[in-house]
Amino acid sequence: MKENKYFLPYQIDWLKDESPVKIWQKSRRIGATYIQSYEDVRDCVGNKVPSVWFSSADESAAKEYILYCEQWAKVYDKAAKYLGQVVLDSEKDIKTFIIQFANGTRIHALSSNPKAFRSKGGKVVLDEFAWHEDQERLWAAARPCITWGFPLRILSTHNGTNCRYYKFIDSTKKGTLKWSLHTTSIQTAVEQGLVDKILKRKATQEDKDAWLGQQRSSCFDENTWLQEYCCIPVDEASAFLTYDILEKCTLAEIIRPIEEIKDGLFVGMDIGRKKDLTVIWCIEKIENIKYTRMVKVIEKTPFHLQREILFDILARPTLRRACIDATGIGMQLAEEAQLAFGKFRVEAVTFSAKVKEDMAYGMRNDMEDRQFYIPDDFEIREDFHSVRKVTTSAGAVRFDVAASEARGHADRFWAAALSRYAAADASTGPIKVATCRRRGHTKTLRGYD
Repeated sequence: MKENKYFLPYQIDWLKDESPVKIWQKSRRIGATYIQSYEDVRDCVGNKVPSVWFSSADESAAKEYILYCEQWAKVYDKAAKYLGQVVLDSEKDIKTFIIQFANGTRIHALSSNPKAFRSKGGKVVLDEFAWHEDQERLWAAARPCITWGFPLRILSTHNGTNCRYYKFIDSTKKGTLKWSLHTTSIQTAVEQGLVDKILKRKATQEDKDAWLGQQRSSCFDENTWLQEYCCIPVDEASAFLTYDILEKCTLAEIIRPIEEIKDGLFVGMDIGRKKDLTVIWCIEKIENIKYTRMVKVIEKTPFHLQREILFDILARPTLRRACIDATGIGMQLAEEAQLAFGKFRVEAVTFSAKVKEDMAYGMRNDMEDRQFYIPDDFEIREDFHSVRKVTTSAGAVRFDVAASEARGHADRFWAAALSRYAAADASTGPIKVATCRRRGHTKTLRGYD
């Protein structure tokens, strides 16, 4: 069968992966179960497995899966008989939908009852695993089914970070589990032809952007969008800055050329070189409100080029103050900036636990009071949300980051915090010099030699 006729590139990538164990973190409604049903029918028709044991979070998903399997059996033109819903154990309320092929292999679409996998053997498919009510018991019952070398497939959207599915993903990324990991966000699916399939024509970039915008707006809240569509688990309980706080401090059209800032430009710079990002964050302070005007992200750039970019900004006549990360590799660049522009305008900040705590809480207080505004940008929002406050066993407070190599290590957040630190307790008005009148000056010095 010509698979390109039916499937998109990310589906074909999944299908061609013959790894013993595959796990897929995915967006909703991108055809993951669809391609999995094809793989399962193919394996049964080819006698690769004696049976397939499929489980999803609810009965309606199991029915949809079986319908897909029936469709693929017809495409293969192989004799298959749908046996309907069969009760495997009435006492334990275990039911399954069954398709039986002429060669004796079967596909079972089970209820979410973990006991359904007991005493079974064959290929195992756990669909929407993160949303099963009892993942621990389900895993304990399902894992032994593949003992004799049968394949295991796990597919799901995210459901927070306090579940076994997230631990599987995290362990696979770290290499602790030698499983094959696939990741398909809604953005990836759209780029690989999902909207074309939906519209039944070649979609333009405008079509894709509009479709994604409509999907995102209809989610109503950021958590739903991130977990159900973007393959990003959400853990609001440990977030230092919640999405609710961030949403209230986000403005759509806040970025503007810093040349237009008439007065009150403050700059923060967090410095990286290879793994971490360098970020220059520029704000304008109007009365007591700080507005982000420019965010310059510099990745894997030699220090002499970073210096040129920084010095161009520091040379602006409207610059009031800049704070630069002078911890480790940032020390030299911070010193050079002080020599060129003076210590009054440039402060070198060495990050310590106390300094980071003061800066982090200062940012949160300002954002809770809506005194610091950020752009409507996905990477910035995720960077801010990644910050976690951790209290050690000794009672010390430190700020860690939810691991995400793609977004650095909260570099945008710390650059913003440095810009706020630069603006703290600073007057935004023009500098004025006042002198006493001659008579007043003479009176002040009366009685002194």
